[in-house]
Amino acid sequence: MHEKRIHQVFVVSVLAKGLHALIEITGGAVLYLFSADAIARWIDEVDPHEWIARYFPMSEHNFYAFYLLSHGLIKAALVIGLLREKLWAYPASFAVFGAFIAYQLYRYSFTHDIGLILLSIFDLFVIFLAVHEYRLLRKHLPTH
Repeated sequence: MHEKRIHQVFVVSVLAKGLHALIEITGGAVLYLFSADAIARWIDEVDPHEWIARYFPMSEHNFYAFYLLSHGLIKAALVIGLLREKLWAYPASFAVFGAFIAYQLYRYSFTHDIGLILLSIFDLFVIFLAVHEYRLLRKHLPTH
């Protein structure tokens, strides 16, 4: 595949990670701003079949708020670094996205949610593309 096309796929994939980060940041902020009772009432109105409640136990409200906000902020920082071609962002993204994959697979062992597998595959794809981009950037750096 042509290098320019690989780079375009990389940029689109990283932008998708950025969009996901914004959704996580928004979700985490909403959880911090609204009480568990208010959210439970809203879920009851929006989700009469309680699908959301099965995946979001209100007893873990603070955990999910922290998880989403921190996860989103870390991911957003990496996305910005990758899009700006900051060398530190590449190895950091390998480590962080690798840790996310490990956690997602751990959670999958309890939930059997196929979404976690799909997210892990996408994270692995982004890591693969980032490794490729990192090698190209390093190859074109001036040597001393």
